[in-house]
Amino acid sequence: MTLAIDRTQPENAESTESHGIPAVAGASLRVPLVTGETVGYANLDHAASAPCLDAVRAKVDEFLPWYASVHRGAGFASQVSTKLYERTRDVLRRFVDARRTDTVVFTRNTTDSFNLLARSLPRHTTVIVFDTEHHAALLPWQGPNVRRIPTPRTRLAAVSAVDEALADAPQGPRLVVVTGASNVTGELLPVAEIAAVARKHGARVALDAAQLAPHRRISLRELDVDYVALSGHKLYAPFGAGALIGRADWLRAARPYLAGGGATKLVTEDAVVWNTGPERHEAGSPNTVGVYALGVACETLEQNSAAIENHEQALLTRLRKGLGSIPGCAELRLFDAPVDRVGTVSFVVDGFDPGWLAAVLSAEYGIGVRDGAFCAHIAAKRLIGVTGGDGQQAVRVSLGLGSTEEHVDRVLLALRQIVARGARWEYAKVAGRWAPVGDPRELPPFC
Repeated sequence: MTLAIDRTQPENAESTESHGIPAVAGASLRVPLVTGETVGYANLDHAASAPCLDAVRAKVDEFLPWYASVHRGAGFASQVSTKLYERTRDVLRRFVDARRTDTVVFTRNTTDSFNLLARSLPRHTTVIVFDTEHHAALLPWQGPNVRRIPTPRTRLAAVSAVDEALADAPQGPRLVVVTGASNVTGELLPVAEIAAVARKHGARVALDAAQLAPHRRISLRELDVDYVALSGHKLYAPFGAGALIGRADWLRAARPYLAGGGATKLVTEDAVVWNTGPERHEAGSPNTVGVYALGVACETLEQNSAAIENHEQALLTRLRKGLGSIPGCAELRLFDAPVDRVGTVSFVVDGFDPGWLAAVLSAEYGIGVRDGAFCAHIAAKRLIGVTGGDGQQAVRVSLGLGSTEEHVDRVLLALRQIVARGARWEYAKVAGRWAPVGDPRELPPFC
């Protein structure tokens, strides 16, 4: 049996744009196989970094001739850049349905946002966090006041675990950190219910929306959370910007995240007067292009949210049904019962090394997936154990705007073929990663 791929037409012949889904750069990208053929690239790794929206690329190209310094430039181009930079704060407030008094601090990504928040906590703040979080939300909180709790196997038990942890916490400031959607399984956490418990105990809530924001609308007010962190590279704006959005008081009282120009109101020989607004934590020349790109992406996703969710859920149903029919394939899950989820699925296949599987899918089928522990080592190891395995790595397929039915069907057919007959090429580990032996594929000239 051979792989049924149309090798003459662009990969995205079934264009998502025709279904009202925003188009992305690279939709017609073709990649070489070790067999000497080329195929349309099936990007099934959106959870790591999403491709650039065509709308973002177009708007960035339009803006670049006007790019200049912000805030203190007298030139007209500086005024344009400042206007777009500051306007994006309002765009992000609307995107997450923030409160009028919430502040928007531009960062590099979700990791940067949570490190900023961690530096801004009042002294002796108790932090409650599930140990299965992505490292961006797990590692910034250090010290004796951090309580890591295992993620239970039901949503109700997860809420109860937070309730119990807060009840046992000492008096004083308290913060609960929770992800919106797991980057390992795609499952949605009971954020609103956890926030309600936090309110009962007088605690605040920080939401990791890195995996949720690209797929679902977020309302900071409806969820009743205090902070939300997100990343542009997950939101189809891969230009190095992210944001922390939420209550201003802790951020205003904290020492500046970075010391430097832009964060200061006045500097003398003997003292420094720091700004009190979001610029307090935005020292140095900001990533104006990245911030603008993030705003354009958020507006584009917001305008098409219903179509995006329908598109991804249809593909997710198709994917999970197919994976369930592959011998030895076990899907990772946080919760025993089915729950709402975004288009991310991690799995193991009995008898097959996840890194080897990913290498074969790439080299012989033109499919990009993720393998490993996905910067969530505790979660990956624990959930693989639930399946009966003893490893610490899995394969992850993550869907997004660049995904099509053909991509889903191709990865399912490829997995069936690999399980049935193995690989057509020889593979070996190179610097700890599986790779084709004597890989004949050439990188593009610009590499």
